[in-house]
Amino acid sequence: MYVADSRANADPSAVSTRGGAGTTGTTARVSATIAPTVFALGAVSLITDVSSEMVTAVLPLYLVTGLGLSPLGFGLLDGIYNGFSALVRLAGGHLADRGGGRHKWIAGLGYGVSALCKPLLLLAHTLTPIGLILAADRTGKGLRTAPRDALISLSSTPENRGRAFGVHRAMDTAGALLGPLVAFLILRATVDGYDAVFTVSFCVAVVGVLVLVLFVPGGHAPAPTSSNRPTLRAAFALLGRRDLRRVTVCALLLGLATVSDSFVYLLLQRRLGVPDRWFALLPLGTAAAFLLLAVPLGRLADRVGRWRVFLGGHGALLTAYALLLTSWHGAALPYAVLLLHGAFYAATDGVLMAVASDSVPEQLRSSGLALVQTGQAAARFVCSLGFGAAWTLWGDRTALTASAVALAVCAVFAFTLRPGRPVLEPAS
Repeated sequence: MYVADSRANADPSAVSTRGGAGTTGTTARVSATIAPTVFALGAVSLITDVSSEMVTAVLPLYLVTGLGLSPLGFGLLDGIYNGFSALVRLAGGHLADRGGGRHKWIAGLGYGVSALCKPLLLLAHTLTPIGLILAADRTGKGLRTAPRDALISLSSTPENRGRAFGVHRAMDTAGALLGPLVAFLILRATVDGYDAVFTVSFCVAVVGVLVLVLFVPGGHAPAPTSSNRPTLRAAFALLGRRDLRRVTVCALLLGLATVSDSFVYLLLQRRLGVPDRWFALLPLGTAAAFLLLAVPLGRLADRVGRWRVFLGGHGALLTAYALLLTSWHGAALPYAVLLLHGAFYAATDGVLMAVASDSVPEQLRSSGLALVQTGQAAARFVCSLGFGAAWTLWGDRTALTASAVALAVCAVFAFTLRPGRPVLEPAS
């Protein structure tokens, strides 16, 4: 999924000039400055997220209510689901960089592995097999994430990189918005609701893989020679770059205090007494806010500074934690929490990759982004385990209070450790 075809490799500066001079509508301006590769990858992510978010929306309730797992047991599985990909992201990034123009196929392998895991959930009813299936699913995600994000980065100019990631994340989140809705409708319409959700999820995931194969342009870059082939040593040596090292450390520390989405939804359900049949709709609020804010915040990041927007997103998350800890039970509480939760993702997910891209050379772009993603994913894995254990031992309020305090401390540290202003690369 990387080095785009001739359309995506057209002179980015010329594309940007046309967008600024000749178009008037917002859609026309975005289309004129964003490479076709970004839109193609966005379509793949949209379809794939419909599939994955169908499962994510029902998984907490299925495990805790249907299978009777404790918060600690769920924290273990949730940590695997969100953090296991950390073990393979470096491998995916390294393989993509070594393969020259094969980035699309490394990412396609990851999408395919995740798709194959969906029907296996029909056969798993205990902790161990479910954990193994979720680990395999996240292995697929780990393989595809860095190549996909590097392709978005390489097909964009430094000046509009935040917007490009914002467009991709908006399309990705449209799938995240549709996934829980589809899961909700399936649960309402079928007797064996969970099995039906897993089956439909698999079918949708297969469509996503087909769209990748048929419509995402393959790279045409020559494979590196033995003398300049990227190595793992060169990838880890990127941490010697001060700005990338600071970005990685900050992503890791902030990830240690980022409570997973599933726990946020479980906390909301407990606070408000949401019936089980409505639980799958809670992620819709986060996805809707993410969808609406991803492009505007990406553009804002390009304009006022990506690190400011990134830290502002964590401020929104901290405010959401504070609302969950208050005694307020008003009707607006879930809307406020989910809006802030979506704003957090819109201000951090793609923006972090845009920040990291400024500090990584093109030939190691996938490996460099994988380093940052690995630190963040590993930290969130630890956070899920710790939060689940704290909830089991001391209760949900104590666990969330500790996370909020940790997030505030890490955000202050990240502010003081912020990377320097990026040096813009010359347009190719």
